[in-house]
Amino acid sequence: MKIKKSKNFNKDQGSFYFEDYIETNRINKYLKKNNLFQDRIYLLFFLFICLILIFSIRIVHVSLNKIEIFNNINSPQKFSLLRRDIVDRNGILISRNVKSFHAAINPRLVTNKENLLIKLRLSFPELQIEKIKKQINNGKYFYLKKRINQKDKEKLWSLGEKGIIFEPFQSRVYTHGNLFSHIIGQVDYDNYGVSGIEKFFDKDLKNKKIIGKPLELTLDTNIQFLIKKELDKALKTFEATGGGALLMNVENGEILSLVSLPDFNINIRANIEDKKYINKITKGVYELGSIFKTFTVALALENDLVDPNYVLENIPKSIKCSRYKISDIKEFPKNLSVEDILIRSSNVGTLLLARKIGEEKFKKFVEDTKLLKNPDIQLEEVGNPIKFKWNKCKLETISYGHGITTTPLQATTIYASISNGGKIIKPNLIKKKDEEQEDYGRIISKKTSNQINKILRKVVTEKEGTAKLADIHGYFVGGKTGTSQNYSNKNENLNTFISIFPTHEPKYALLVMLENPQVAKDLIYDYRGTKIKAFRNEAGWNSVYVAGKIIKRIGPILAIKNEDFNENYVAAKNN
Repeated sequence: MKIKKSKNFNKDQGSFYFEDYIETNRINKYLKKNNLFQDRIYLLFFLFICLILIFSIRIVHVSLNKIEIFNNINSPQKFSLLRRDIVDRNGILISRNVKSFHAAINPRLVTNKENLLIKLRLSFPELQIEKIKKQINNGKYFYLKKRINQKDKEKLWSLGEKGIIFEPFQSRVYTHGNLFSHIIGQVDYDNYGVSGIEKFFDKDLKNKKIIGKPLELTLDTNIQFLIKKELDKALKTFEATGGGALLMNVENGEILSLVSLPDFNINIRANIEDKKYINKITKGVYELGSIFKTFTVALALENDLVDPNYVLENIPKSIKCSRYKISDIKEFPKNLSVEDILIRSSNVGTLLLARKIGEEKFKKFVEDTKLLKNPDIQLEEVGNPIKFKWNKCKLETISYGHGITTTPLQATTIYASISNGGKIIKPNLIKKKDEEQEDYGRIISKKTSNQINKILRKVVTEKEGTAKLADIHGYFVGGKTGTSQNYSNKNENLNTFISIFPTHEPKYALLVMLENPQVAKDLIYDYRGTKIKAFRNEAGWNSVYVAGKIIKRIGPILAIKNEDFNENYVAAKNN
């Protein structure tokens, strides 16, 4: 019994123990499951907090930074310049690459074709809607508008059509439009230079090693603007069909301004075939007339054949050379000094000096100055002077600028070389350091140069001079006029004036040229307080007048930038 009881007791105890184990096991499992569930909640809560934090940071970033909201599919993340900037001598921007867009349509992304066409018709009435409709129906990707401006881009984006794609590309922008059209040139759609500076320095402008360094030109934007403004006025005043102006530093050949009219906006990519738009300064080839007389007189002085006061006696009214009769358009005294021949611009007197010089020495001068060669300048748009043979009467006719052609650039460069003491210079458009200047030799001595400068000053100051209207107080202007006729139409003139200033120590040479100007009958000239009207269609009545206006406008700028010139200007003004 005890044993049994004991067994029962044991049994009961064992049963009790067994039941307690099972219940405890269940509770433990429940607790583990509950803890796992709580861990997951905590994890999800943590992730949720992280997402909120991330979005908050992004919202703050977006709010503080302006971002592009347009459709920029295929847009590169980093804007990497393909071409260098071009700036003027003062660092003023002339040309730069910017991010631009073509507008294209992907027909597969267009949800409602009719609706899109209606929107385009309303927003862009100039577009050919029927053509666009055919292209959309064709189902192929096509360009809607190329090289769109910001205004058009915003209008297209506002249509809310995902089928309109904006393709990014680098566009070359010219900040001054027409101002440098004949010098800077243009690039094509692939950023390759096709004309002007852009073409001549194409490889250099795309050099990745110096992509951040702008190409510095010798041009001065402010001076270019003022000269162009005066030349524009001149074309209207004298009803000229075209014109040009060139300002050059006579010491180093730096070109501060080069204007050719009519000009064009280089931001508008268009093929220009009309010859009136050529660069008249570097590519135009002309007979420049009496400005050549300066070269003849300089050669006669250089070869010690005469001095400025040497008098040629009994100068005939005309001279027959072969079958040609050469005479002056005005009647001059029979006896003229060498300087008077240039001051009064006598054809016959210059011819007699040329005969004293001789053909061989004149040939050498033409060869040394490269008068009949292509201009040596950093542009491909250059003219090729017409070749001629040194046959009978050639010496006589070229002595006064008839029968020989050249470009205005070459003529101005020779004037600069003659006036600077005789040093040969080369025209230059790229800014260089002073130590980079090269020695190209001489064409005349300093003595001859000084003699010529004094005579050129008298052409402006003397009563008999042909350039009285360029005598702007304080600038000591000297120069020579040239009037030539068009072979095919004798009613058409090319009127030129090349000036140097200040003549006692020349710094600048300025050429002004007008094509086919007319007499400005309503213009009243103010010459030293005297009111006069024009009655002749010669350079002295138009090109000289314009040059005077230009010098008066640009003179203060040049004086400020040139200390010596400034001192002379102030001294003259005080006197």
